[in-house]
Amino acid sequence: MNRITNDFDDTTTAMQVMDGLDLAGRSAIVTGAASGIGVETARALAHGGAQVTLAVRDIEAGERAKVDIAFTSGRDDVRVAWLDLADLRSVDAFTHGWQGPLHILVNNAGVMDTPRGTTAQGWETQFGVNHLGHFALATGLHDGLAAAGDARVVSVSSSGHAASPVVFDDLFFERRDYEPGLAYGQSKTANVLFAVEATRRWAMDGITANALTPGGVWTPLQRHWSAERRAANEENARQAEAAGLFRMKTPEQGAATSVFLAASPQLHGIGGRYFEDCHEAEVVDQLRGLAGVLPHALDRDAARQLWDASAQLLAAARTDMAS
Repeated sequence: MNRITNDFDDTTTAMQVMDGLDLAGRSAIVTGAASGIGVETARALAHGGAQVTLAVRDIEAGERAKVDIAFTSGRDDVRVAWLDLADLRSVDAFTHGWQGPLHILVNNAGVMDTPRGTTAQGWETQFGVNHLGHFALATGLHDGLAAAGDARVVSVSSSGHAASPVVFDDLFFERRDYEPGLAYGQSKTANVLFAVEATRRWAMDGITANALTPGGVWTPLQRHWSAERRAANEENARQAEAAGLFRMKTPEQGAATSVFLAASPQLHGIGGRYFEDCHEAEVVDQLRGLAGVLPHALDRDAARQLWDASAQLLAAARTDMAS
């Protein structure tokens, strides 16, 4: 299996990836598309000719993003739809309302380092939003993805996956002390494992899924950090850049790999892999700066186990909701 490389790098922007590509006639959903790398992902896909739906929790912010994207892309068919990944009822309503083929699903929304909390269904917030909400979304949209014939699912993970594998006997920190960084890491590992198993299960339906890290980007994702922690991380980033470990990116650069996975002909028929800077990442025992992917995130047995556990959690929650 050849590792996918190209001439793109960590300075490439989403619009540069889209240059020369044509997505006319294709439909796309981008979650968390009202800000950060989400809005830049949606902008590039719309610029390439896709009909884009911004799936957002804040409708007013989504409408502002829609106007901005319409202005810069010249398209008048950008849509905004409400989606709260922290509530399975919202996800199910969204998927039940979708009609027609779906060519691109970008699972971009997420939360990071939240205080201990739970979703509407009682799931730990970061695992519930980052993984289970998107799992419910993707599985609920399976028929639309299959109808497209060559659909792609893009799962936005993070170098944070290195912090933790999925801890199957304590997914929600019920028996161990809650650590926001470990909870985030577990959820980001789950994002990669989802892509691995979705490709295995759905490739015969013409659906492939890949995961990625956007790199280091300052976005609203860091909203739960204290001012002191933000300042410390900014200093750490400056030192890492000076040491040549990585460069912080703009949101436009951070969105490049998402757009690459969603649109590039290089990814035709390819799934179950993890990317950085528009390249397939190397499997490593320890990250080099932000680079590389740890073996636990690509483990096929863990991917199968996670899928089964996730399906069981959704089924139980829907039974409770119906009672």
